[in-house]
Amino acid sequence: MSTQDREMRLVEHLGELRRRLIWIAVIFVIAFIVGFSYAQPIVHYFQKDAGIQWHVFGIADGLRVYMQFSFVIALVITLPFILYHLWRFISPGLRPHERRAAGVFIAPAFLLFLAGLAVGYYLVFPMIITFMIKFSGSLGAEETFGLAQYFGFMFNIIIPLALLFELPIIVMFLTRLRILNPMRMQKMRGYSYLALVIVASLISPPDFVSHLSVFLPLVILYEISVLISRVIYRKQLKEDAEWEKEFYGDKKEEDAVLRIERE
Repeated sequence: MSTQDREMRLVEHLGELRRRLIWIAVIFVIAFIVGFSYAQPIVHYFQKDAGIQWHVFGIADGLRVYMQFSFVIALVITLPFILYHLWRFISPGLRPHERRAAGVFIAPAFLLFLAGLAVGYYLVFPMIITFMIKFSGSLGAEETFGLAQYFGFMFNIIIPLALLFELPIIVMFLTRLRILNPMRMQKMRGYSYLALVIVASLISPPDFVSHLSVFLPLVILYEISVLISRVIYRKQLKEDAEWEKEFYGDKKEEDAVLRIERE
């Protein structure tokens, strides 16, 4: 392939990437507007569920909360489209079985993101809030919850956790592409745990209980990912064995026919 052909193909890929990014941006803006219009009842639901009296410490705090919820709603709505356009962009460079494998992972990736939001809000976040309230009470301090501070704290925990819930999907995809396997993940377990500790410390408040509350679900996710990788890897080995049996079996029959013809 000449240099000119490479440049033309690069320009075509960049043009396609730009078109897909524009589609994603348009969908995100529309979803953001929809999220902004539905932010108020959702905030009231969270207020009723938390049972906490909030206060506003800044003039723009109310608008900030509206924007935060609009962003999260837009992210949830746009995520399937992001995954779809990502798959369409990379699929021409994949083999047929790799293309099918990548397309199958769109729905599970979206469901895992929702599961991460649910686990973050209903499990991890209440544990951290309960600990914080008890810790403040031990100091004789009276809690006063700011509206923007409360939701900012909540989103800083549940959004990164929801993104980290995509780990099993990433492992499944890389295993299907034969880039990753369970033996390699087991060898990297120590380094992976260290990385998870760092991630947990970055997305949670600076105390041991909060770090542990985030770290444990991440460890469970990693171990589930190892099991998934092992299942896929064993299936690949079985497929390879069947292919070799079929290929070499036919080859042996051809060799036998050739020997008979020579005789």
